[in-house]
Amino acid sequence: MVITFLRTVILYLLIVVGVRLLGKRQIGELEPSELVLALLIADLAAVPMQDLGIPLLAGIVPILTLLCLTTIFSILNLRSTAFRALLCGKPSILVQNGRIDQHELRRNRLTLDELTEELRLQGVTDLESVKYAVLETNGQLSVLLYAAQQPVTPRQLGRKTEEPGLPLPIIRDGAVVESNLQARGLSRQWLRQALAERSLAGPEEVFLLTVDELGRVYCARKEETHP
Repeated sequence: MVITFLRTVILYLLIVVGVRLLGKRQIGELEPSELVLALLIADLAAVPMQDLGIPLLAGIVPILTLLCLTTIFSILNLRSTAFRALLCGKPSILVQNGRIDQHELRRNRLTLDELTEELRLQGVTDLESVKYAVLETNGQLSVLLYAAQQPVTPRQLGRKTEEPGLPLPIIRDGAVVESNLQARGLSRQWLRQALAERSLAGPEEVFLLTVDELGRVYCARKEETHP
């Protein structure tokens, strides 16, 4: 039992480290080669976990080999556009100037219902408002509307705007984040005053309190829990 536990922990940590080495892009967006890698690693790790008769190295060596191979492919992807197109494919323009490219739709084995569903998920219901709809290599649909259909920005209206920056959590689930309090140049006295203005006795009553670069405060009180 102990040996099984240790083998499982070792393989699990190995896979976690390997996936972290692949980078955040691979975690969030699986290319075809990366999907194959994930399936193979899962299969290779499962067998040594269940069968104690198989040496642990029989699972570790193939997993390390696949991770090294993927790293090499990633480097080649960065340096060669031809290799990247061969391994990952190319984006396909499904809609151009409001017209559906039926040939590209068939080539990507995408139905009209699937296309309209993806457009609705992007908040688009009128095809004539679409300048380009591109099926990316990771399977996601990128939609670019005509300029006249895009939301108006303050810059287009000639208005000046201030950048609020990234809100930092000062209190998170009742605990004060001292590093963020110092990063915003704030003191405990300021925090006590901010809580008093919101009729809060202390940080323990706060679920989340954030402050952005303009000094704007967002505060969410903890909800009462009932037995």
